[in-house]
Amino acid sequence: MTRDQLQTAPDTALPTLRGAVAGLPPYVPGRRSAGMDIAALASNESHYEPLPAAAAAVAAAAGTMNRYPDSAAVELRERLARHLGVTAGEVAVGPGSVGVLQQIITGLCDAGDEVIFAWRSFEAYPILVELAGARPVRIPLDRAEGHDLDAMAAAVTDRTKVILLCTPNNPTGVPISHERIEAFLQSVRSDILVVIDEAYVEYAEAGTGPESLALYRQYPNVCILRTFSKAYGLAGLRVGYAVAAPAIAEGLRRTALPFSVSALAQKAAVASLDAGEDMEARVAAVRQERTRMAAQLEAQGWKLQPSQGNFLWIRADETLLAGLVDAFDRAGIMVRAYQGDGVRITVADPASNDRVLRLLEAHAASTIN
Repeated sequence: MTRDQLQTAPDTALPTLRGAVAGLPPYVPGRRSAGMDIAALASNESHYEPLPAAAAAVAAAAGTMNRYPDSAAVELRERLARHLGVTAGEVAVGPGSVGVLQQIITGLCDAGDEVIFAWRSFEAYPILVELAGARPVRIPLDRAEGHDLDAMAAAVTDRTKVILLCTPNNPTGVPISHERIEAFLQSVRSDILVVIDEAYVEYAEAGTGPESLALYRQYPNVCILRTFSKAYGLAGLRVGYAVAAPAIAEGLRRTALPFSVSALAQKAAVASLDAGEDMEARVAAVRQERTRMAAQLEAQGWKLQPSQGNFLWIRADETLLAGLVDAFDRAGIMVRAYQGDGVRITVADPASNDRVLRLLEAHAASTIN
């Protein structure tokens, strides 16, 4: 029987996806274009080329692509341990922080267990939770576009296994203070893993967010989640990591796909840590541009919450959002729209940022003034 005959046979059963998979919404990545005059500001990537040290490390390792990488990522984990002041046994790595998060959900959640997170936050959260057969519990953001920790604490049940705290929050950029997270941890059962997702931590001004390593040392149920995709500019190589109690970290390493972090990614990550001063200089420039853009947008009449990520967030209803997205598209500027909520704009080079400012100034004059 041919494939066409099999598909049309009335009594022939075909393989079907799990219900949880068939009902999943797809993760929507930032849009891309090959156009030469396109400002790609939808994915929160670093607009800088790779750090020279990371590019050199990749070039040097390219000749070994015929070999499997170190599945245990020993060199990278040991270098991360020195960088963070922990042991290698407390570190787990994966293909980006989202890959490590999948290891966390897989490692801790059985079918029917619950994972609490703010909403709107990182779009992959509900997808990974539902894929594991667990139940996502979305808690609306507060009026300041940040986490409503009181409501999150009130949502805890006997089935709660993981709580995700994204700081600075993606896509709103609002951080959670150290004091608020500490008070939250005091109110939450110690058998619930509290994941502090710090994908954008390098862009945050000192004192705006938590001292997560201090919280981790005080509360063994804390897990820190970070990535090399943003400030370190390794989005295309996919490497992230978690810091957790040794037993948890070991479980995350067990749930990881074998060889999921390539040898090139491991070498680039080590080299990037060794080039921390170069990374910090780039981050400082992004912070400066973020401050400049926010000041000008507020002067134009846009209402913004202070962002601590490498992006800005504009809250917009469906009517305003549709007009904004259309205006950006016509101007060749790719931004990230969130249906019913708003638009996120990555902070990039000054020229691209100026294009955004000019467009929003014109749009403000016709819509909000």
